[in-house]
Amino acid sequence: MSVVAPAADAPWRALASGPSLLRLALAVALLLPPARQWCAERGLVWPYLVAVAFAVALFAVPVVRAYALWRGVLDQPAARKVHAVPTPLLGGAAVYFAFAVTVLANFHFSTELKGVALGASVVVAVGLLDDVSDLPAWAKLAAQAAAAGLAMLYGVVLAVVPAWLPGAALLNALLTLLWFLTVTNAVQFLDGMDGLAAGLGAIAGLFFAVSALQTGQRYLMFLAAALVGACLGFLPYNFRRGGARIFLGDGGASFIGFTLAGLAVMGEWAEGDPLVALFTPTLILGVPLFDIAFVGVARVVSGRVRTLREWLAYTGRDHIHHRFEALGLSRRESVLLIHLISATLGLSATLLPEAPPRAAVLLLVQAACVLAVIAILEGVGRRHSGPGRPG
Repeated sequence: MSVVAPAADAPWRALASGPSLLRLALAVALLLPPARQWCAERGLVWPYLVAVAFAVALFAVPVVRAYALWRGVLDQPAARKVHAVPTPLLGGAAVYFAFAVTVLANFHFSTELKGVALGASVVVAVGLLDDVSDLPAWAKLAAQAAAAGLAMLYGVVLAVVPAWLPGAALLNALLTLLWFLTVTNAVQFLDGMDGLAAGLGAIAGLFFAVSALQTGQRYLMFLAAALVGACLGFLPYNFRRGGARIFLGDGGASFIGFTLAGLAVMGEWAEGDPLVALFTPTLILGVPLFDIAFVGVARVVSGRVRTLREWLAYTGRDHIHHRFEALGLSRRESVLLIHLISATLGLSATLLPEAPPRAAVLLLVQAACVLAVIAILEGVGRRHSGPGRPG
């Protein structure tokens, strides 16, 4: 991290600029009761929530960027990173702020939503602290586990293990903890190219919303809409020609991952059909889940990591976006390809609830084939770039 202090009033000057005031006016106008009522009367609540979160993020990101520059919170270039110039961090604070404002202004908190919101707040706080002071990996993992435990205290628990089995409650709690840690870190690991993590958050949020609509969970659909809008509002500053003007940082990537994990657990994806209930969120989050599994197995098999401590400390250029770049794709092409793969798996997830058993099996086979193609491409990319340099 280096210190850059262009002017002591930089954040306030950004806040008072003409474009910033226009974006603030748009966000305030959307938050006023007449705008909400007009949209509700026309059945446009979902687009309304996306628009609110988008507008708030569009306003908040430049302000956060100015603050990061003012305080010198910058991500420095390094061998394992793809950016060439110091870039402000803390973009996750703006994404979290946009999501929180949208939720607070439009929802009455259910018990489960309180749990996810509190857990996500812990994850964001620790992630932002890591952006500023580089926390050890074990401390971040412990904080994520505490956040997941907090969510579980409010009833956000998987019901995968049947209640009649001995120790079912404990097993479900352990699976829930593993799910939160896996998804949170899987999304965080993919925050290695401009637009990748935020784009995956928007795509996954969209398909969670569609699946929630199919299963009559309007409340969950609206919650997913807030995440979609917050991620979309961040992308114009992060996924742009000429390079990102700000990064999500650990706070933003871990917030997106934790929230997506919470949406998956809160949802009832198929009443009486455990196969569909299991695979709907798994397909929606297929790209980050596949990446963390593929990379984990490859690192263990190759002997690059032998213990949990080594796993937590290891960083390298061996994730899916690195492998696609090694194949000759540009970074922008790599990100767009991963987005399209995620959307393909999400479409399969939306078809599952309506599909007869034979068609459901074919959809799962199709998804497995897509992932197999990715595995082959990653293998080729690995040979082009080497086994993955630790950073």
